[in-house]
Amino acid sequence: MGILDGIVKWIAEQVMNLLDLINSSVLGVLGCDMSIFLKYFPAAETMYQIFVAFAMGLVLLNFIWQLFKNFGLVIGTEAEDPVKVTIRSLIFLFFIFYAQDIVEIALQIGGTPYEWILTEELPPIQFADFNSVLLVIVGTIASGSVALIALILLLILAWNYIKLLFEAAERYILLGVLVFMAPVAIATGASQATGNIFKSWCKMLAGQMFLLSINAWCLKLFTSMVGAFIANPLSL
Repeated sequence: MGILDGIVKWIAEQVMNLLDLINSSVLGVLGCDMSIFLKYFPAAETMYQIFVAFAMGLVLLNFIWQLFKNFGLVIGTEAEDPVKVTIRSLIFLFFIFYAQDIVEIALQIGGTPYEWILTEELPPIQFADFNSVLLVIVGTIASGSVALIALILLLILAWNYIKLLFEAAERYILLGVLVFMAPVAIATGASQATGNIFKSWCKMLAGQMFLLSINAWCLKLFTSMVGAFIANPLSL
């Protein structure tokens, strides 16, 4: 069993070192700041201007279409009030042109709770220390190959924590997509027929920022639990 215990201990150390690496690299880049998103997806910034032009075109096409219906050139369809259509089109053209600034303000407001949670002072931990502590705890209550039992527990811990980290990373990417598709989403608000799409986009943007803060809170709770366990394992 000596060789098996040595192999199992080495695997456990590598798993926890990998968890340390993922924790430090993923958690630090999440949030409502799109600089990291642009670093890995630089084409988003270039294509943003295309979306702005496309969105303005949609608003103008809708404006012309509503005018056609108002003058009776399209029979059998209901038309919006021309004054309201003109005002809505001008307002949403303004929103599209300044969409980047508007969304940036929203990200700063929505990202403030995330920054508060992320910058909360916690004792520094190393997940690799969790392995040695767990070996001591399991060794006092279990028989047989202690290292193998500890490895199974570590793999369960690592797998669930990695899933939580990548869920937060997935939400960050989705937030980036919502941010850089903002002009097209805003353009849908210029028409009553598609206004619900614009409202849904606003809800999704706010929801993703809120869920990112919840993810950061859960990750902080988990790391604080690990720190407390390492500091005083026998009291748990």
